[in-house]
Amino acid sequence: MDSEMLNQRIAQWEKMVAEAPDGMSYFSLGNAYKEADRDEEAARAFRKAIEYDNNLSRAYQSLAQLLIKADAKDQAAEVLTKGYVVASRHGDIMPKRAMGSLLEKIGVPIPELAPTEEEAAVELGDDAVLDRRTGQPGPRLPDQPLRGPLGKFIYDHYSQPTWQQWIGQGTKVINELRLDFSNLEHQHIYDLHMMEWLGFTQEEVDEYAKSQSSD
Repeated sequence: MDSEMLNQRIAQWEKMVAEAPDGMSYFSLGNAYKEADRDEEAARAFRKAIEYDNNLSRAYQSLAQLLIKADAKDQAAEVLTKGYVVASRHGDIMPKRAMGSLLEKIGVPIPELAPTEEEAAVELGDDAVLDRRTGQPGPRLPDQPLRGPLGKFIYDHYSQPTWQQWIGQGTKVINELRLDFSNLEHQHIYDLHMMEWLGFTQEEVDEYAKSQSSD
């Protein structure tokens, strides 16, 4: 992303956190600052994201990466330990793995955890799903909300209430960023914000699709 577009993105997220602050808007602002190498501002934004939503496992991961970069390893260890527990509780596989690797890198023991709710939820019926955002069982969506592997991943990992919350958040993103879905780049921007808010990556979608095809 060129500097002009990045500065526009930062300005848009600064406006959003000023008008309607929440965990995801601060997380997105932190990512924009981080991409612009504005590390101190990024760290403050990630801390605010955790303050608003202490279940945002990737905010812990991103903050810890900046702290390690700044050689603040004691602070990083504390953030990573908390974040690892949060990620485990919510089934956030990629952040959990990343934070586990970072803990090993700085020589801090990985927390020993009881079986996760995901592991304990094997008795969920067909009409329920263990929601990765809340960490709790919830009513399953009636159908895939989107086509393809992305829609399948959302269908299998998020409940109806969480998806409805995203619809509201997504509408705000569309309006604030003035997205036009006839523009493929705008569609991609929308998907990135959706994945940030729900808390997963395209890599996780791809891995899940491969695991489903091999079953």
